[in-house]
Amino acid sequence: MGHRAKEAHWPLYLYEAAELAIFMLSACIFTVVLFHPAYPALKLIPSPTLRRLLMGIAMGLTAIGIIHSPMGKRSGAHFNPAITLTYFRLHKIATRDTLFYILFQFLGGIFGVGLSALILGRQLADPAVDYAVTVPGIYGTTGAFFAELFMAALLMAVVLWTSNRPRIANYTSYCVGILIMFYILLFAPISGFSINPARTTGSAVFAHVFTALWLYFLAPIMGMMFSAELYLRSNGQDRILCAKLHPDPAYPCPFLCHFPLHRHPNEP
Repeated sequence: MGHRAKEAHWPLYLYEAAELAIFMLSACIFTVVLFHPAYPALKLIPSPTLRRLLMGIAMGLTAIGIIHSPMGKRSGAHFNPAITLTYFRLHKIATRDTLFYILFQFLGGIFGVGLSALILGRQLADPAVDYAVTVPGIYGTTGAFFAELFMAALLMAVVLWTSNRPRIANYTSYCVGILIMFYILLFAPISGFSINPARTTGSAVFAHVFTALWLYFLAPIMGMMFSAELYLRSNGQDRILCAKLHPDPAYPCPFLCHFPLHRHPNEP
């Protein structure tokens, strides 16, 4: 990656932390509002399926907002170590950036849940909420593993297919938001819906629940890497244009980028 590998992009690392912190803050707030027994949603919307749908819509919109934010457009809006590692495998992000992206994503996940605990207090610790922790559900560890594997693989396949086609790249974030909505609706009872090791860690640290933590690391990475390999073999390296989830040419790009009109931060 030439001179880019020698650069440190400290603002981008902070953006990645802030992005996941915001995502976790949103997740904790909406989990409390929709599932805590003291809130009216439990009586007004007795159907857990409908409440999961509302949760999915809220988190899908949160993800879209983060990806479209100035922070997201600059850092690439990964806020997920599995995504960052996949782009590292695809030779789009430097080693130093990969390491610091991942470190700050974990810090952001922990900070986001910690901030939520300060704001929501004991409500976030209630057993009905439990810090929005992700644990295997109705089909046990095996079901959770394959659910996480499938969700991660599909998400990365959609991201690669849309973001690397300039004509439709601006729709990548909306595809991600729609997938998150359906994932929460369909798969939350099976795995809790994570596909993000840093997201799971943030909740686990405060809930002190580390049940099958390994699968929330392994399955998302395996799933995304699988889709990346398929994309790479069917399209070739030159069809991987950028590592941004919203490749907006108006914002300088820190990656090994071939997206039309993108600029490196040091370029005029």
